Amino acid sequence: MRSLPAQTAPASYTVQPGDTVSGIAQRFGLSTGDVLAWNGLTVRSVIYPGQSLALAGAAAPAAAPAPAPAAAIVHTVVSGDTVYAIAQKYGTTVDAVLAANGLARDSIIYPGQALAVSGAAAPAAVPPAPVTAPAAPATGQTHTVVAGDTLFGIAQKYGTTTQTLFAANGLSAASIIYPGQTILVAAQAAAPAPAAAANPPLTATLDAEQAANAALIISIGRQLGISDRGIATALATGMVESWLRNLDWGDRDSLGLFQQRPSTGWGTAEQIRDADRSIRVFYGGPGDPNGSATRGLLDIAGWESLGFGAAAQAVQISAFPDRYGQWEAQAYQWLALHG
Repeated sequence: MRSLPAQTAPASYTVQPGDTVSGIAQRFGLSTGDVLAWNGLTVRSVIYPGQSLALAGAAAPAAAPAPAPAAAIVHTVVSGDTVYAIAQKYGTTVDAVLAANGLARDSIIYPGQALAVSGAAAPAAVPPAPVTAPAAPATGQTHTVVAGDTLFGIAQKYGTTTQTLFAANGLSAASIIYPGQTILVAAQAAAPAPAAAANPPLTATLDAEQAANAALIISIGRQLGISDRGIATALATGMVESWLRNLDWGDRDSLGLFQQRPSTGWGTAEQIRDADRSIRVFYGGPGDPNGSATRGLLDIAGWESLGFGAAAQAVQISAFPDRYGQWEAQAYQWLALHG
């Protein structure tokens, strides 16, 4: 495919829906690092539609600052990585890695993420400056983030959905919110998801058997250090595939909570009917009891940046991929209730 020449960069640029810092930099032939530096941003900062970004130095991109010293190293996160293990590998400290990347001790890292590894004495990255969201429309209001807030919790509080918040604030499932940040809360009716009519959210009250299986999925997820999003994905997948029941039947030779198949390498029929094992195989990662024979959620590069249903579909390869996303809101409620 032929590459288009970079556009001449203006002195400033107004962020449009779907924009990313790297995309803006590429469009104008600039360095992503320069654009971040000129605007006091880090690789973890969130930009939003309507925000003005300075493109200082755009008239002479060739005169960009000298590259980082040779001591500066970038590590690309792979499945199973932890900040501690990365620090050990490069002979630095956890605090230095966190500071160099604007992270906190409770931050989540994910496969494909680039982390700067620059030694214990590396200067701390500039923290993301609080930003003010665009003025709320008449149908919405704003919420100021406080410690402990999550986008799901904010959506529940204002009777809206996480997808609506993503759209209203230029966020994604991988975005991090921080205390002091202003979130635009738009009424769900003002910005319905395009597929809402065709794939409405589904709800269900679990009976004792289903609740026990949900609690097991949550418990194992916690043991493995899986994020709430990953556990909710497993809960929704279990509901779609088996109604959260450890079935001894299914389509062709499909069995168990996730309707895994012996004929496609997920284990023997007895192993698949072992709920504990089948859950661990669904999560995958370095502790997968099935080894590399199958691919679990943690083995999907960048899975946390995928849409909720797309992450489940990447593991299950279902003929009906839209069904998983219909259980997203309900899955988070089960997580809160049975976790």
